[in-house]
Amino acid sequence: MTATPAAAVPAAVPAVTPAAAVPAAISPVLAEVVRSGFVEGHHRGSLVLLAPDGSVELAIGEVRAPVFPRSSNKPMQAAALLRSGLDLSGERLALAAASHSGEGFHLDLVRKMLAEFGLTEAALRCPADLPLDAVEAEAYLAAGSVRERVTMNCSGKHAAMLAACERAGWSTADYLDPAHPLQRLVREVVEEASGESVAATGTDGCGAPLMAISLTGLARAFRHFVLAAPGSAERRVADAMRAHPEYVAGTRRPDTWLMREVPGALSKMGAEAVQAVALPSGRALAFKIDDGAGRALGPVLARALTLLGVEGPVRERIGAAPLLGGGEPVGEIRATF
Repeated sequence: MTATPAAAVPAAVPAVTPAAAVPAAISPVLAEVVRSGFVEGHHRGSLVLLAPDGSVELAIGEVRAPVFPRSSNKPMQAAALLRSGLDLSGERLALAAASHSGEGFHLDLVRKMLAEFGLTEAALRCPADLPLDAVEAEAYLAAGSVRERVTMNCSGKHAAMLAACERAGWSTADYLDPAHPLQRLVREVVEEASGESVAATGTDGCGAPLMAISLTGLARAFRHFVLAAPGSAERRVADAMRAHPEYVAGTRRPDTWLMREVPGALSKMGAEAVQAVALPSGRALAFKIDDGAGRALGPVLARALTLLGVEGPVRERIGAAPLLGGGEPVGEIRATF
């Protein structure tokens, strides 16, 4: 038998697999997709519920690992604006913490806020977009309109960030730089409210710095906002959002329904199916659907609200997620916990 040349002998397999190659633990199923009585799919994720004293009452999946809360971080960003010296209240403060639907009253107020500080839409650094709400987007396109920065769902936040920079004498050209004084202040508020250090900083869809914390930290932050002392930046943001929820979301959005119909509730969704809610009792929740499927958000939120003790028709309204076949309901997406 001819010996195998040394050059052809396979290299030895490393004894230890690099950490980056180790697969993450598989998250539990939070919702299932049922069509005609047949389970055709699943949505996995993680969820945490806090008791009135702030302790973890229920944890499903990995709730201590960092995630990007996306727009669920907006209340903390809005509180940083107040700490910078910007004096906002009412609808303006709610819009600063918003992922608005692009309805007429949203766009009108964004433009007013810019004008009040001598700014124009050209100063916005969020990308041009269509209204977030599908009904509004259809009407917008039917009217012959095109994508604009002011129509993007984060334009209220960006207008308020620019106003804060004008008020504090900071540069507006680089207000989205993580090293900018305003963004350093945002990081300070995020860490204080969540009780955690920011694990990573990325770039959100709107271009703003995005700071990673755990789901437990996110729930803790929302709890902190509803229990904060009256007059504090955090409480002012929570109060404005709860008083004007249609400016935080829109007239056809679950965050609005929840804050309208559950006294004292603070609610904010984020892209990639993130949700955080806090009640005046101190109970709070946060979850993330791993695949980012927004269709699973309502059923999971409705079930989590049940576990928090929330009752009433709003829960069923939020949780309704029918599947259609031939234009008729033939199934649903339902929570599994």
